[in-house]
Amino acid sequence: MESNGNEELSRIIDELKSLKTEKSNIEHRISALEAQLRKIKVKKDDEMPNSNGSCTSTVKSFVDSSFGHGLSPNMIYRYSRHLLLPSFGVQGQSNLVKSSILVVGAGGLGAPALLYLAACGVGRLGIVDHDIVELNNLHRQIIHTEAYIGWSKVESAAAACRSVNSTIQIVEHKEAFRTSNALEIMSKYDIVVDATDNVPSRYMINDCCVVLGKPLVSGAALGMEGQLTVYNYNGGPCYRCLFPVPPPTTACQRCSDSGVLGVVPGVIGCLQALEAIKIASVIGEPLSGRMLLFDALSARIRIVKLRERSSQCKACGENAALTQQQFQNFDYEKFTQSPLSTSPLKLNLLTPTARISSKEYSEKVAGREAHILVDVRPTHHYKIVSLPNSMNIPLPTLEDRLPEISSALKKEEERRGVNTGSSACLYVICRRGNDSQRAVECLHKMGLTSAKDIIGGLETWAHDVDPNFPTY
Repeated sequence: MESNGNEELSRIIDELKSLKTEKSNIEHRISALEAQLRKIKVKKDDEMPNSNGSCTSTVKSFVDSSFGHGLSPNMIYRYSRHLLLPSFGVQGQSNLVKSSILVVGAGGLGAPALLYLAACGVGRLGIVDHDIVELNNLHRQIIHTEAYIGWSKVESAAAACRSVNSTIQIVEHKEAFRTSNALEIMSKYDIVVDATDNVPSRYMINDCCVVLGKPLVSGAALGMEGQLTVYNYNGGPCYRCLFPVPPPTTACQRCSDSGVLGVVPGVIGCLQALEAIKIASVIGEPLSGRMLLFDALSARIRIVKLRERSSQCKACGENAALTQQQFQNFDYEKFTQSPLSTSPLKLNLLTPTARISSKEYSEKVAGREAHILVDVRPTHHYKIVSLPNSMNIPLPTLEDRLPEISSALKKEEERRGVNTGSSACLYVICRRGNDSQRAVECLHKMGLTSAKDIIGGLETWAHDVDPNFPTY
């Protein structure tokens, strides 16, 4: 009976996977067909005969020649709420339609920025990203849907933008933004929106903007806070003017490690779209020389004045000589001591004898080996999910709680009746296998030389031992 139950469960799971794949393909095809249909309808609307038997294309020519703003009847109706604004009006919309904007990153910041830029009528919108859509993106990257999980983020974002506005040009750059292609891609656009989340990309995008003379709308969001400014615009500073030296790697955090409330990058991304629209339409006062600081918990927005452009800046200063060739040869990963890759950092601090795999550890548990397992993740991580019978001792507290570990080892030996001369083993685990290595190094220095780290942490446990174990 149990065998039949397992077979039935396996059949259902396989059929569900097949149906979900089929559903995703169908929804993707529907989205593409709907975009084509909208384009055909727009074309027909522009050529539709009026009551006098003439075509609206003639009316379009009349409107263009009479008012000189180049907006078709379809555009006038679509963007009518913009046109009604005295401070924006026909000229602002006309400028926007003629503009081109590049958004680097289709994640938490890029998602809302792209949707609003597309909806508001930017003439040409470029999207750069090399990542794919994952389930844990969807709480903040609202441009993507479940149907696009596993698809390229650029394809997903482009489809969403076209579904909002099929009249604008969407350019897809399904590649990583690197010094080898940055100049070629960026040179085709008027304005750049930095929607990335790592330090080397910020320096690289800034320098490329300086070399090509492009204004840069820069945003950042982490945890419950966000910030926004405009660099390299109207004589204002560039990123290097404010940060000539990269921050230490310990101060560089990503939302994949530290977390972010979904709506926070949404707020900053919307404001990035606003700043880009202000620059493109030539209205208002963009945030050049000023920075907006957003605190979600206290519901506060502050504007602080930034330092002026530095004459000593190596990118835009008086004696700066940053050329296109120098830019292409510059090593931004070495300069910032941080990887451009979005993949999690993988340390290799220990010798093989001081490490075991998650499969090896599972065998020791199954064999009832006398041991204790120390989980060195922060307490709020430990509360999300943990392995049975593990002790949570966060890495920063490890040295102070050494007596607690020694006591636990002794109790385990007594409980298991370990023979004299042998001792219980000590294993250390974390989320991805980095902090556990740091912990084992520390334990070895404090005399617990038998401590071993579990390679890859809980992520490899979920991948290699228990596929149902939650990851985050």
